[in-house]
Amino acid sequence: MKETIIQHVMGQIDLNEEISDEEIRNQIRQAVFSETQDYYLPLDKKAQICNEIFHSLRQLDILQDMLEDDSITEIMINGYDKVFIEKNGRLFRTEERFSSKEKLEQVIQQIVSRTNRIVNESSPIVDARLEDGSRVHVLLEPVSLDGSTVTIRKFTKDITNMEQLLKFGSLNEELMEFLSLMVRGCMNIFISGGTGAGKTTMLNALSNCIPKDERIITIEDSAELKLYGIDNLVRLEARNANLEGENRITIKDLIRASLRMRPTRVIVGEVRGEECIDMLQAFNTGHDGSVSTGHGNSTRDMLLRLETMVLMGMDLPISAIRGQIASALDLMIHISRLRDKSRRIVEISEVIGMKDGEILLRTLYRFQETGEENGRIQGQFIRKQALLFTQKLKERGLLHEYEKLLERYPSSEEGEDEISR
Repeated sequence: MKETIIQHVMGQIDLNEEISDEEIRNQIRQAVFSETQDYYLPLDKKAQICNEIFHSLRQLDILQDMLEDDSITEIMINGYDKVFIEKNGRLFRTEERFSSKEKLEQVIQQIVSRTNRIVNESSPIVDARLEDGSRVHVLLEPVSLDGSTVTIRKFTKDITNMEQLLKFGSLNEELMEFLSLMVRGCMNIFISGGTGAGKTTMLNALSNCIPKDERIITIEDSAELKLYGIDNLVRLEARNANLEGENRITIKDLIRASLRMRPTRVIVGEVRGEECIDMLQAFNTGHDGSVSTGHGNSTRDMLLRLETMVLMGMDLPISAIRGQIASALDLMIHISRLRDKSRRIVEISEVIGMKDGEILLRTLYRFQETGEENGRIQGQFIRKQALLFTQKLKERGLLHEYEKLLERYPSSEEGEDEISR
């Protein structure tokens, strides 16, 4: 019945003219009531059919309701007839399906075209975003053997701040105050974690601790960051090559361009390759308080990955690379998605320099599990040590505030420094 109504409505409208959504809805309502006049159908069911047809014609078909459902955090499409969602950290297969492969392809083109991206057989992989900032990754047939795949990572519509992370249990009050102080104190921070661990959420929360009178430049593959209250904000987004393989703008290009724009801080959404050396140089050239993220299994593993990424774009001695990293970064934050699907900070380390050609990390905080209750992991955030290098805090008049923080939250663990190489 829906297909019949869609064909009827399409026959009634002139595609060459600009038609409002309300006109389309009126056409759909008339067609639905006409089609169902010979038998009883509840009004709420008719309204549902009208919405589904409107979504199919004017919006993103079966995806629209999922995108409007705030309880859904991720949507995974494995071909036109297999749609999975993530709710409360768990995956479910839905009963929804696209009417055909062609309909899925149409929705994909609709998503991609909104961000001036191109996806086709010659360029079957693309990253895009929706108007609400949700991240979209598309992989077309025949590269994806069982049908085109679409993965949509949704982001909360609310402002992400430290109070929300405290409510979610991602950190405690001491960590909330500590991280806010580190951002205001212009520490260079790198956030590591696995896929879906919450790196971008943490980056958003940290970014909203930045003083509102600074000039901030954000650099991303697909714009996801939501910074509020900063007037002097420049948002840069990478661009794929066109059909001729030209005019590509990379993260590396944007980082270099940003240094000529007098930023106070540079925020790089994520580093994955050769742009890493430019990110480190940006951190090293007077842009204190900059932040970035990357995929890693621990703070130590992330340092090794940074070395590898630098080598992708430049042949430098390992000692020189490690020197760049050690001087660029002040703090490493590692976030993990635990087995109960919760996302928490599990380690914060201070980069304290180099010794015998190795980067030294000094653990400041660590999450320690104490058991499980009703399927939820219980634990506490333990402060291992206080900051060793406090010069930036002193320069910005925040050292006394940090000392007060240490007094309010006495260390829960005594012992020697926990330093790793």
